[in-house]
Amino acid sequence: MKSSTTITTNNTKLILLHPSIHKQGGSHRFWLLAFISFFTFAFLLTLLNTRDSITTTNTTIRTGATTSSSSSSGSQLPKNIEDALLHYATNSNNTGKMTDSELNSITQALHQCSSPCNFLIFGLTHETLLWKALNHKGRTVFVDESEYFIAKFEEKHPDIEAYDVQYTTKVSEMKELIKSAKEQQKNECRPVQNLLFSECKLGINDLPNHIYEVGWDIILVDGPRGYYPSAPGRMSAIFTAGVLARNKRSGEGKTHVFVHDREFGGIQGFASPFRP
Repeated sequence: MKSSTTITTNNTKLILLHPSIHKQGGSHRFWLLAFISFFTFAFLLTLLNTRDSITTTNTTIRTGATTSSSSSSGSQLPKNIEDALLHYATNSNNTGKMTDSELNSITQALHQCSSPCNFLIFGLTHETLLWKALNHKGRTVFVDESEYFIAKFEEKHPDIEAYDVQYTTKVSEMKELIKSAKEQQKNECRPVQNLLFSECKLGINDLPNHIYEVGWDIILVDGPRGYYPSAPGRMSAIFTAGVLARNKRSGEGKTHVFVHDREFGGIQGFASPFRP
């Protein structure tokens, strides 16, 4: 609404219109329009940010689920450790197993390896899967007298590396064999030699060639059988373990050799180089 002022001059009326009210109303409309524009802009900006936040949250959830799934898959136990746990959970009452102190002695030797251990075991026993599991990232090789037993064991546990050996010794001949080995100590039965070409009656020379080339960190003699006169006994395994230990190259560290036999009161251990 406009205001007016009337001026009378010589009977003439001059009406002046004041636009102040009109300008004030236009100013209000301008600020109202500016406010609405600002509010609209703020609303749109908030909406966009909310959508980005929702998208980011969903992405995070999906990523977290994927990571969780991957972690769950990656945290699964290796097959050999799983087999060992199941085996000992169901066969804990086996009468032929080692004692706690015997197991601890060998386990401590495994812990002393500066790198993954090379572990050679004579005999497939109740502890076979345990040795494989404890030496998880190392090389574990088994030697046994029974080709049939090895085949059945490998059928159930394909990741086991095992070889059969034909022993020519007998427990009933133990005294004569040991006497002969002592007499040939500087020749066929010398402490350091290539067993592949050994003529010593106690030497095992029919294993795969690569077995003789490995620098073994630990050797366990827990076989073959020796509890009756015609059994092969452990003389050959002990002699062969001693030669393999002495043949280890310098700079590769020492070799721990353990001999397990209940007739001798448990487990005996020594490290190379040792004197004959």
